[in-house]
Amino acid sequence: MAVFAITYTYAADSAAARDEHRPAHREYLDGLSEQGANLCSGPFGPGEAPGALLLFRAASEEEALALTEKDPFRLRGLVSEVGIREWVPVLGPLAEHF
Repeated sequence: MAVFAITYTYAADSAAARDEHRPAHREYLDGLSEQGANLCSGPFGPGEAPGALLLFRAASEEEALALTEKDPFRLRGLVSEVGIREWVPVLGPLAEHF
């Protein structure tokens, strides 16, 4: 299985809606963690454009993207853009865990 770096760009003026739906969003991603698909995820820092990085393990890019389709943030239109790239961890103390 490959590792994919997925980026979310949040929709403009969606901060209040994200706050409202964050518990469901996190519950969904936690379920993917329990399945072994979500390796790590979280928002970009406060000085960055609103969005998030998700590291998923999946058999293909299509499978990884499909896992995001039921994310409450995506279902409610709070994500304006989704990017994906396969990522190959090589060096560093976390690399052996991927």
